[in-house]
Amino acid sequence: MLRNQARIMREWVMYHARIGVQSWFIYDNNSDDDLSNLIESLDDENFNITRHVWPWIKTQEAGFSHCALRAKDSCEWVGFIDVDEFLYFPSGLSLHDVIRNLTSNVAEVRISCHTFGPSGLKRAPVKGVMLGYTCRMAAPERHKSIVRPEALNSSLINSVHHFQLTSGFEFVNMKRNVLVINHYKYQAWEVFKEKFYRRPSTYSSDWQENKKLASKDRTPGLGTRAIEPSDWSTRFCEVVDTGLRDRVVKMLSDPKTQMLPWQKQEKIVD
Repeated sequence: MLRNQARIMREWVMYHARIGVQSWFIYDNNSDDDLSNLIESLDDENFNITRHVWPWIKTQEAGFSHCALRAKDSCEWVGFIDVDEFLYFPSGLSLHDVIRNLTSNVAEVRISCHTFGPSGLKRAPVKGVMLGYTCRMAAPERHKSIVRPEALNSSLINSVHHFQLTSGFEFVNMKRNVLVINHYKYQAWEVFKEKFYRRPSTYSSDWQENKKLASKDRTPGLGTRAIEPSDWSTRFCEVVDTGLRDRVVKMLSDPKTQMLPWQKQEKIVD
């Protein structure tokens, strides 16, 4: 579920296609950028991607339940992640390897998220977020889930990050040295300020409202004013982590031009 994320969509889809994702369900929460045209373009390029208009704010859980129902007949597993979140396998395994190694009673894989900061950048990185942002917070934050829709409790109750399962099924916490999510949450200010203006949390309908300031959906230290802190570019940087960047360069860059697939397409479009 997203709003105004066309800028990063091509990179997100092309990368995840390379590591084994086969279909995408995009829930468009009132985007007014070029998202719909971009999704049509990706679909024309044989990425199995569909856009579902979801105009209601503060209804992410309902949207996820709706998606689980849609996916039940066509998908064995469904991952619920944001467009600024990228699955990363430090172990070198593939997505299909991880799934195959699960026991039959496991119906949910919970994956820790590493939160990345601006990494010293003042502008959005030309080659994409995976190559540009390489410094993160030390402690993981939250988790996101990959689930078997057939094993979900019929209520479809969820708390965004995980669902309730039918009796007899269980979840596993994935080890971070096997699979983790790189969450490019705090990007260069020119990009992040647009996110900051949007609805910040489940409990507040507007970023200017003085409510739930301690929520992890709020940005630490920013309160309700979208004014760039003088040290923004160096915030949230405790650990240099180039693992995914190095993997992407090795796996996806053109050996002659060093360009990445999403860069090539953007050049053609321009």
